[in-house]
Amino acid sequence: MSEDVIVLEDVWKIFGQRADEAMAAVEEKGLSKAEVLEQYECVVGIADCSFSVARGEIFCVMGLSGSGKSTMVRHLNRLIEPTAGKISVLGKDMRSLGGEDLREMRAMHIGMVFQHMALLPHRTVRDNVGFPLQVRGEPKSKRWDVSQKCISMVNLDGYEDRFPRELSGGMQQRVGLARALASDPEVLLMDEPFSALDPLIRRQLQDQFMALSAELHKTTVFITHDLDEAIRIGNRIAIMKDGRIVQIGTPEDIVTKPADDYVKDFVEGISRLKLVFAHSIMEDLSTYKPAHGEDLSASRRVPHDTDLDHLIDIATESDHPIVVQNDSGVDVGVISKSTLLKGIQGGKA
Repeated sequence: MSEDVIVLEDVWKIFGQRADEAMAAVEEKGLSKAEVLEQYECVVGIADCSFSVARGEIFCVMGLSGSGKSTMVRHLNRLIEPTAGKISVLGKDMRSLGGEDLREMRAMHIGMVFQHMALLPHRTVRDNVGFPLQVRGEPKSKRWDVSQKCISMVNLDGYEDRFPRELSGGMQQRVGLARALASDPEVLLMDEPFSALDPLIRRQLQDQFMALSAELHKTTVFITHDLDEAIRIGNRIAIMKDGRIVQIGTPEDIVTKPADDYVKDFVEGISRLKLVFAHSIMEDLSTYKPAHGEDLSASRRVPHDTDLDHLIDIATESDHPIVVQNDSGVDVGVISKSTLLKGIQGGKA
C-alpha cells in the first residue's frame, strides 16, 4: 500500500477578528457559512476538509472562484495558519513546527508553483532557478549544476542567460517549475500554474509536467478551476464548493458517479470516451445470458481498463459481444452492443 505523504484531518480556516469565537460556535451549534458571517463578521475559508495524498500521486483540487481551493493548498506549507484541524506532511505535524523547522520544511521538502511566478526581473533564468539553493547557502558551483539540470528538464536549454522580460509567458512558467524542482522537494504544491496561458501552450506544459512527475515521482497537489485539466493530469480529484470538499474520486468516479447536482453540473459537458472503462459497464460473466446461438469463444478479449473509445472501435468491427478480462487474463465480463450504448449514454448496464 502506498504511503500517505500528505494528510489533512478536519481542517478549518475562519478569517476575521472573532475567528476563535466563530469556530467554537460552529463546533457547538453547527453554524453555516452564512450564519458565521452574519453573527461574527467572519468568513469561512475552508470547512472541515479531510483528505490524504499518496506518495507519487497527482491530487487535483478544483472548484469555482471562491470555493476555497487556493486557501486550502496554502495550509499545506502553512502560508496560512489553520483555525482548527490537523495537517501532516511527510510525517511531520505542520502546526507544531517552529520558525526554523518550518523554514527548513519549505526550503528542503515542499516546492510551490504559483499562477504568477514572481520571477526576479534582474536575475537570469539560471539565477532564478538556482535562487532556492542560494537561500540555503549552497555554493555557486552546485547552484549552476543543479540549475542546468532543471533547465534541461523543462526544455529551456539555451535560455540560461536570458532575463524574464525576454521570455514568453509559457517559458516563464517553465522557469517557475524548474525553480520549484531545483531544491528537489518531495512535495510539489501547484496553484493554477497554467491557467493564464494559451490553450496550446497550456497543453504542452501539462504534457511536460506529467512526464516530469512520472520520471521524478513527486507527490503533487495541483489546484485548478478547469475540470478538463484536472481529469487529464489527476490520479484523483477533489471538488470544492463554499470551502467544503463535496467529492473525492478518480476521474472516472467523478464523471460517472457525481455526488450531487453541483458535481453533476461540472461534468455535464465532459466526454466519457477516455474516462469510462470496460470494468465499469460490463455485465458479470457469471450472470450474462447469451443470445440464442451466441458463441463467446469468437469474441474479442480486452483488458478491464479498456476505455469506451477503444471499445467503440472494436464493436464496429464485429457483431460479437466483447469479453472483458482481469489482470490475470481470466474472462470476467461481457459487453454487448446494448451495454456499450448505455455506457456511452451514461446509463448502467
